[in-house]
Amino acid sequence: MPAITVENNLTLPRVTAPALDEATERPVKSVTTAPRGFEGEGFPVHRAFHGVDLADLDPFIHLDQMGEVEYAPGEPKGTPWHPHRGFETVTYMIDGIMEHEDSEGGGGVITNGDTQWMTAGSGMLHKEVPPEHLVMSGGLFHGFQLWVNLPAKDKWIPPRYQDLSGAESALLTTPDGGALIRLIAGSIGDHDGPGDTHTPITMIHATVNPGARLQLPWRADFNALTYVLGGLGSFGLERRPAESGQLVVFGAGDAISITAEDSQETRSPNLEVLILGGLPIREPVAWHGPFVMNNRAELIQAFEDYEAGKLGRIPHAPLPDPPE
Repeated sequence: MPAITVENNLTLPRVTAPALDEATERPVKSVTTAPRGFEGEGFPVHRAFHGVDLADLDPFIHLDQMGEVEYAPGEPKGTPWHPHRGFETVTYMIDGIMEHEDSEGGGGVITNGDTQWMTAGSGMLHKEVPPEHLVMSGGLFHGFQLWVNLPAKDKWIPPRYQDLSGAESALLTTPDGGALIRLIAGSIGDHDGPGDTHTPITMIHATVNPGARLQLPWRADFNALTYVLGGLGSFGLERRPAESGQLVVFGAGDAISITAEDSQETRSPNLEVLILGGLPIREPVAWHGPFVMNNRAELIQAFEDYEAGKLGRIPHAPLPDPPE
């Protein structure tokens, strides 16, 4: 970890640290530990948002850390065909390969450092599986999937994809070069990420060197969350400790700070964090399984539409060429 990096952070554009005599540094509201679970055909995940009030997560709904796991040959698993409606899924691969396909004819491959942004909108069928050669060989698999809610006015928009290569992420650093900031969506200071989002959000994967401090300006009207992918650090105004597999929820303010411990884990020589923020939608949420709507009637309609084939049909596999 991670796939996209540089030899020298000091060659990158700098994010100006907020002037803390003018900015309000956010305190830490809570630190929670993600329980382990299984998704799809049985691949291991950490449920990063477990036990956190949806009001603190808004506009985010769900976050799974997929892996980190070293598969033996024959072990890699994925998620078979399933429906979605009413939100966006963001799949980010740190290590490994994932193929995706949908009932609209879209699809592709994401690998080290790539992001696949799927706006389910009015509904589609979708699957995510490791390629056959990875199933045969095994190998390292690590990434995450984030669900971003859509406001009521956007829940019925047509589905669409954005496939963002790792090279498209805005690579930035701190004034002292102590952190590598991969800005995938949203803005930090004068810098913009490539992700085009319906709900205003910021998404960052940052690597913080041992002993270094990452200070970022943060929109006061956004929430602020940090999930620790690996390593040890301290967070916020009071420097609350958190480690791999823990979610930090920040309180109000317009700046956040993250400090990597001087000594890190053997398996994670740096502090690796996913930093998220978004503009709360503040609408009722009716969520069940693969559908995120505003009320029970819309949920029932989603299930009925799925059963009636209105969210799309599974494409037929191509037939082999006839014998000559």
